[in-house]
Amino acid sequence: MAKIAETPLMLQYLEMKKKHPDAILLFRVGDFYETFSDDAIAASEILGITLTRRANGKAQSVELAGFPHHALDSYLPKLVRAGRRVAICEQLEDPKLTKKLVKRGITELVTPGVNTSTGALQAKENNFLAAVHIGKNSVGLAFLDISTGEFLCSETTAEEADKLLCNMSPKELLRMRGTRDFCMRNFSHKCSVFELEDWVYTTDAAEERLLRQFSTATLKGFGVGDLPLGVIAAGSILHYLDLTSHTQLSHITSLSRIDNRLYMHLDRFTVRNLELVESMGPEGKSLLKVIDKTVCPMGSRLLYRWLILPLLDISRLNKRHDAVEAFFSNNELRDQARDAVRRTGDMERLGGRVASGKISPREMIQLSEGVRGAMTLKDILRGSGIPVLEDIGVGMTDIIDVADWISATISGDAPTSFGKAPVIAPGVDPELDELRGLHANSRSKLQEIQAREMEATGISSLKVAYNNVFGYYLEVRNTHKDKVPEYWIRKQTLVNAERYITPELKEYEEKIAGAEERIAAIEDRIYKGLLSKINTRFTDLHVNASAVAQTDCLLSFAEAAAEYGYVRPEIDDSLSLSIMEGRHPVIERNMTPGESYVSNSVTLDSDSCQIIMITGPNMSGKSALLRQTALIALMAQIGSFVPAKAARIGIVDKIFTRVGASDNISSGESTFMVEMNEAASILNNMSNRSLILFDELGRGTSTYDGISIAWSIVEHIHDNGRCRPKTLFATHYHELNEMENKFERISNYNVSVKEIGGKVVFLRKLEKGGSEHSFGIHVAKLAGMPPAIVKRANQVLAHLEEASKGVNGDKDSIAVKGAVSGIDSRNDGYQMSFFQLDDPLLSQIRDRLLGVDVNTLTPLQALNMLNDLQGLLTGK
Repeated sequence: MAKIAETPLMLQYLEMKKKHPDAILLFRVGDFYETFSDDAIAASEILGITLTRRANGKAQSVELAGFPHHALDSYLPKLVRAGRRVAICEQLEDPKLTKKLVKRGITELVTPGVNTSTGALQAKENNFLAAVHIGKNSVGLAFLDISTGEFLCSETTAEEADKLLCNMSPKELLRMRGTRDFCMRNFSHKCSVFELEDWVYTTDAAEERLLRQFSTATLKGFGVGDLPLGVIAAGSILHYLDLTSHTQLSHITSLSRIDNRLYMHLDRFTVRNLELVESMGPEGKSLLKVIDKTVCPMGSRLLYRWLILPLLDISRLNKRHDAVEAFFSNNELRDQARDAVRRTGDMERLGGRVASGKISPREMIQLSEGVRGAMTLKDILRGSGIPVLEDIGVGMTDIIDVADWISATISGDAPTSFGKAPVIAPGVDPELDELRGLHANSRSKLQEIQAREMEATGISSLKVAYNNVFGYYLEVRNTHKDKVPEYWIRKQTLVNAERYITPELKEYEEKIAGAEERIAAIEDRIYKGLLSKINTRFTDLHVNASAVAQTDCLLSFAEAAAEYGYVRPEIDDSLSLSIMEGRHPVIERNMTPGESYVSNSVTLDSDSCQIIMITGPNMSGKSALLRQTALIALMAQIGSFVPAKAARIGIVDKIFTRVGASDNISSGESTFMVEMNEAASILNNMSNRSLILFDELGRGTSTYDGISIAWSIVEHIHDNGRCRPKTLFATHYHELNEMENKFERISNYNVSVKEIGGKVVFLRKLEKGGSEHSFGIHVAKLAGMPPAIVKRANQVLAHLEEASKGVNGDKDSIAVKGAVSGIDSRNDGYQMSFFQLDDPLLSQIRDRLLGVDVNTLTPLQALNMLNDLQGLLTGK
């Protein structure tokens, strides 16, 4: 930072800046937030505001960029979304009431993970702040969304911690200073990071801070006693909130555990490959986007959580399915419940804004409407006659009094902020009503005084006016000054008139002058009293918000089932998976009008058909079949109905996918290395209830290496003796069809195609038996490959197939290499070598290049040679 001249104001600024040197400091000066020096440069770039320089002491200047204070809600989100920490420094006293430098102080530090600004938050996403604490053999994690009060912790392996971080997708991560290398090696989620001192990461410090937050004597009631590292991580989050000046935390009332034993394991590769929450392509859709029919933000956020944390508890799943079926089969009940849920808005975050004291008057009206919507939903569920829905309704608390308090206190057309219009409703406070009347009627009151004095004195030209020197006054022209009463006090003499004040005018002036300030003070007092009153019911608000969100998710499932033709799956404790005429939930939604999705049936069983080898050409539907099988199992275990004619799902505890691969250039990993890393992770973590998808494993290396690796991996999955995970293995390697004859629980299937008149027709139907033809050249033709290339490829293929006849089953690589070497490269005008063309000019260029010693060639000589060669080609 450039040196800033030490004027009184800038000394105050520097004092504030020292507290959070890594944050952009928004320094309140009058009606503006100003930034200086490096902060100003950064703010101007991010916000697109003007950067200026101004004199700052002797021969110095400082960069300056600012914006009006009322625009904070517009500019703050942009800074936070850019990943910047922002310290807000406010004026702590009224400048009118002091002749010295105004006192200022940092009232809040906003970071990507600690953010309650409505404009910076995504309504359908949680804004989690995460913390990790590294132990000897495990990792403690904690997640807090300060906007809702959700506070979670867990303790698990580094690998599971990475999965949780990726799936929960926090905006900011806290860690202990000195753990950077461990986190870089083990955690792949990218977000803003902040390091805390090691003293924060002790059991005593964490428990003391948590107990103080919850006002309890012990943490036993939260069920986290066996998560010491998780508790320390949770404590570090509260310490961080203290550090960032967030003191209004009464809405953080409990700490819940994320028990990995209760949820299906989904690693980051599976979440990505199945496109659960984000599509890998710009034109694609995620599963979440397809099934999200929620009508309130709370439901959207919970649905995301359900999707990345599928259940393993059959009882809980059956309750969700019962509720979905109830809504699915009763359109009227579904419509009534959805209307009620839609009215609730975002009670969860509005309740959090009440606790932090940041809720606006207009948001207060929204909260009132939300509470009434929740109470309507409570009545609908309790009166439904369906036990699972009645239970949800009974669990909701009657908080209609909160809505009544708001309606009775806040004006129905309340503004977004104070000072723009009346906030408190008429009739709440007599003094407030009187002051408002005085303020509103000030003009007519002055006119009344003017008329009365004109009548009393006979001065027809009398007028009442105002200036900043002596306030309200009466102005009399010199022709009437002999009519002025003795009790008028002369204040100013003009050329043609004189100005007077009266005791009545002065008294009224004082009333008017103090009315606005007094109105603001009374409204502030009443508003804060209402906030305090509502905050006593925060726990009830939170309970109801959770029930609304849960109901919204169940309604969303029912709505999707009704719209898309889904059926209720059967969930049991078996080791089998049976899907009748299943469909891919995303692909079928992207079909062109009039086109129907070709359904397929799949049955996997750990005792009989553990592994299915699927062959077939590209574009035949192998990958879609693999993905739809996993998606149907996953949808069943979040409580949704599924796209199939029928489905029976034995609980799946882990879904692994090795689907597609791309070079990870940034980490120096090739396609094949990525394949092997992911495959190794699967083999090291698979269980008896796992579902594994392999799509084209081994294609990142040579054919023979690929076949060998694929064979050995499938053999290990079949014969490892520890578990029998259900596996779908799609491959181009037709040699793997031989495994069906050697292993009892491996079956061959193929995605059928037909060749009619030299053209390939993709039937996309799964059939028993392997496929011996890949139809790759036909696919190239469909892709628009030039006809000459397609023709030549067919000639080369015919030559290879002819040459390989009689070769043993292993297709000895020497024999195949011999076949390749025998291919005639001169065919139909196509040459394998550029310099085999019979062209004197090209021969001349070849000879020139072959005669160059590149080891001694200077850059200038190389450029000259290129210029000469270009001249030969262009004739210049």
